[in-house]
Formats: sequence, C-alpha cells, structure tokens
Amino acid sequence: MDTPLTSAAPVHPPAVKRARTIWQRRIRDPIVVQLTQGITPEKIALTIAVGSACALFPVFGVTSIICFIAALVLRLNQPIIQILNQLLLPVHVATFVLCVRLGETLFRAPTGDRLELHPRKIYQEYFESFWSHPIQALTHYFKDNADSVFYSIVAWAILLPIYVPLVYYALRPVMRGIVKVKAEVAAKQLVSPPRTDPPIP
Repeated sequence: MDTPLTSAAPVHPPAVKRARTIWQRRIRDPIVVQLTQGITPEKIALTIAVGSACALFPVFGVTSIICFIAALVLRLNQPIIQILNQLLLPVHVATFVLCVRLGETLFRAPTGDRLELHPRKIYQEYFESFWSHPIQALTHYFKDNADSVFYSIVAWAILLPIYVPLVYYALRPVMRGIVKVKAEVAAKQLVSPPRTDPPIP
C-alpha cells in the first residue's frame, strides 16, 4: 500500500540584500545608533550643526582639531563630528573661497593684495608637506597670507551665528522623527505575537 504523499513546505529563495550606500553606512547608521543609546535628538542636531560649521572653518589642516575641541567643550558626539569633518572636505574648498572673498570684500582689500584662489596651487605650495611638517606648513601659509586668513576667519565668524541655528532647527524635527519611528517599531515588536509557521499536514 502506497504511503500518502505529504505536501512539502514551500521553499522561499533567500532575500537578496541590497548594497548599502555610503550615506547609510557613514551618516545615517551612526546617528541611529547614537539615538538608540540615549542621546537626545536635540543633541544630535546640535552636533551636526556645530560639527559641520567647524568642519568648514576656512583654514586647511586645522578642522579636525577645531571639531575635537568643540565636541569636548560642548559635550557633543565625537564620532559624528569627525565623520562630518571628513565628508565635508569637498564643500570645505568652496566655503574657503566664499569666506576669503567675503572677508576681502568686507575689509575692502585692494585687488593686488587679494589671495589667488587656486586650490591646487595653494595645496602644492603650502600643504603638500602638511602631514610630515604641520607646524611649518601652517606657519608658512599664515605668514604669506596673514591678511586673507584674517579676513576669511572674520567672515566665517559672521556667518556662524546664522548657519548653526538654521541647521539645528532644520534637523531637530528630522531627528525627532527618527526617534518616533524607532519607538513605534519597537512597540509593535513587543505587542505583536511571535510569527509561527503553519504545521505541515
């Protein structure tokens, strides 16, 4: 007598994981981790606002130190600030040009005294040996371009009290939304019964 055949459980192909973007790995995930470890959304928004402002300080080679000091003094998140400092490097070049030109305009610097804004030339002349001789490179740069450095820092300081509140108040509701979504997902997982597969007939 033949034994009845039992229907086998359907076999589902394993889900294919999509490649994670650099935004997810370098920005979103660290922020979400910090939010789930008790840091408030307001603190994260302030960290991003202050950290990005320090990362755009218009002097090359010193932003990591400035970010570190700002995070230490204001008790902000060091990893997020340093990640921002690295990711904003392309924007830093544009901000440098903006602050130099704005400062020179504010102080009405003569055309002949204005800094020649050729990033590659500036890098090769002053910062190519920065990692081996940082003090010497910065001293050389400040000595040759003292006026332009001063003008750019003043321009950055003028923009700072406008930039930081704008970024902070723009990001605060976003950070609160992330916390709310995480809380709702966690609540649903606690309320929902564990999923069990139907018994095989």
